[in-house]
Amino acid sequence: MITAPIPSDEEIRLQALRDLLLLDTPAEERFDRITRFAMNEFDVPIATVSFVDRGRQWFKSQFGLDSIETPRDVSFCGHAILERQTLVVPDALRDERFLDNPMVVGPPWVRFYAGAVLRMPWGPAVGTLCIMDRRPRQIDRLGLNILCSLRDLVVDELVRREEATS
Repeated sequence: MITAPIPSDEEIRLQALRDLLLLDTPAEERFDRITRFAMNEFDVPIATVSFVDRGRQWFKSQFGLDSIETPRDVSFCGHAILERQTLVVPDALRDERFLDNPMVVGPPWVRFYAGAVLRMPWGPAVGTLCIMDRRPRQIDRLGLNILCSLRDLVVDELVRREEATS
């Protein structure tokens, strides 16, 4: 397993995340609706709205997982926030970053991952909207477009929240 490097803008990114006043808050239907739609649209057993904090990945919305957070060093999303585009891992057992990851070799048995980065309009990546499957698979251009459109809905909610708290 390869742990994702820390982004160069980590302190700015973490401050943007804290400014949202979102961490450790109860589930909200506005996020759950998007996550549930992603899960159904892509016919996957797992979908989340994840925020990458200093030492953890915290789920504002999650379907198909038993926990509300995982350690950052085993998170797929820690890698995804480093990307400009959606991170797609067709088969985690064939990707050196993840092949011995506890989430791959044990429950929830992740094989496929696609994470669209939740990037604030002014720059920092705070998390992802991601879908996961227990079997290898591909995602086509239409699927990527749909996932990114759903991601944009999550970002719209984040911007509204940021505007309401400032």
